[in-house]
Amino acid sequence: MFAVDLGEGAELRPLEPWQAAEFLAHMDRARASVDPWIRWASRSTDLESATQTLQRYADLQARDDGRIYGIWLESTLVGGTLFVSFDAEEGVAEVGCWLEPAATGRGLITKTIRHMIDWAFHTRGLHRIEWHCRADNIASSHVARRLGLRLDGTLRSSHPWQGTRHDIEIWSVLAPEWPPPPTSPV
Repeated sequence: MFAVDLGEGAELRPLEPWQAAEFLAHMDRARASVDPWIRWASRSTDLESATQTLQRYADLQARDDGRIYGIWLESTLVGGTLFVSFDAEEGVAEVGCWLEPAATGRGLITKTIRHMIDWAFHTRGLHRIEWHCRADNIASSHVARRLGLRLDGTLRSSHPWQGTRHDIEIWSVLAPEWPPPPTSPV
């Protein structure tokens, strides 16, 4: 297993089905703040459904179609990031994230998504990374801006949630726009 040091006691690691109990405890802490933005948050309500959520992403990773990672802060799962979709053939992936309130304001999502985009462009050779968020999710659009993504447009009234339809913003960055990987000193 790998771990990416995010600094200040935080790590990025794969999030796998065997961690469903820890994931469920985290979702119970985070549900109220992430449910409006992450569709599966309201569906991961017991051990079986939490395992199914993580298994879905394990299956996606096995097909090279998606991935899910957890963010641990001082050994406690506090959030995560994911490749919602990953299409190596087309060269396009969508990234996403969530974070429980206790872990906000530390730059964890920005650091993690930057690492994921670096990997997608420089290791996997993708051409385009997308970020989708509800137009009223200001924190999410701020992350996209901090990462240098551009707003491509808004899908009006495309996301139903609790009986109301919401606009979805589509942000993107292309490989030629992304900084090159750091060079190692000779």
